[in-house]
Amino acid sequence: MEYLDFELPVKELMDQYETCSLVGEESGVDVKLACSQIEDKITEKKKEIYGSMTPWQRVQLSRHPNRPYTLDFIKGITDKDSFLELHGDRNFADDPAMIGGLATIDGERVMIIGTQKGRTTKERQLRRFGMSNPEGYRKALRLMKLAEKFHIPVISLIDTPGAYPGLEAEERGQGEAIARNIFEMTRLQTPIFCYVIGEGASGGALGIGVGNKVYMLENTWYTVIAPESCSSILWRNWDHKEDAANALKLTPSDALREKFIDGIIEEPLGGAHYDPQLAYDHLKTSILQNIRAFSKFTGKELETQRQDKFIAMGQFKG
Repeated sequence: MEYLDFELPVKELMDQYETCSLVGEESGVDVKLACSQIEDKITEKKKEIYGSMTPWQRVQLSRHPNRPYTLDFIKGITDKDSFLELHGDRNFADDPAMIGGLATIDGERVMIIGTQKGRTTKERQLRRFGMSNPEGYRKALRLMKLAEKFHIPVISLIDTPGAYPGLEAEERGQGEAIARNIFEMTRLQTPIFCYVIGEGASGGALGIGVGNKVYMLENTWYTVIAPESCSSILWRNWDHKEDAANALKLTPSDALREKFIDGIIEEPLGGAHYDPQLAYDHLKTSILQNIRAFSKFTGKELETQRQDKFIAMGQFKG
């Protein structure tokens, strides 16, 4: 387990617990009481630290190297061996940063799409740290249209620092691809449920983020720009990234208060990486509840509800 700077007090207690357990095993002495006391201290320290995180610390936690990525969540919520990945935008290429395919969740058919990061250096290069090219968004739209044709709900899992900013992406129409997705998703006549499971930045997230319901996991963020990028624009360096994170109002509680999202999915204490299966179960429960709740609506009603939801955002003056 890797620990962030603000998590070091938890690491110290975890090290004490491991030492206590090891001493008990090697000496044959009953140390259950001592270990139990350390466990209680660990829980208390976690509640203290994770219950009062700053926005920047939440951004750091969303990027934790041990945090589950999209493919991990897909494996954790779908029926065994049911996920069939589909490739290509039928125009230019396949984009490994954007994945998608058919699956079942407790027997319910779904089309899952999402941005995928990498863990090894080679995989991170392949998937461009979860930053999609235009063909990724066009692939996602193709799969959503396919889901609409067969009346299958769309599940969108968002974890991206933004769309890929390379020259080749701009040459192939990055802005148009994202705008097209947003436009088409407002008109799709099948249920769409979007979940921010890690980072949710800029148009890279919005390109697959227009849903009948939009949720954020507890330790994620969702805003127009990453704090570092905001700092570099306003202050010409990254030194003010914490100030930017505070100003951007990017936490789940901020988004819920402003009615940008419909709810917050609870994570295990300390983050999804502490107990991935519990995080998968919470996400799965929300998905199944929404599928069943929206199954009674017609395609036109789904389209209208989604449009009304986004039109109602913000404040307007005549």
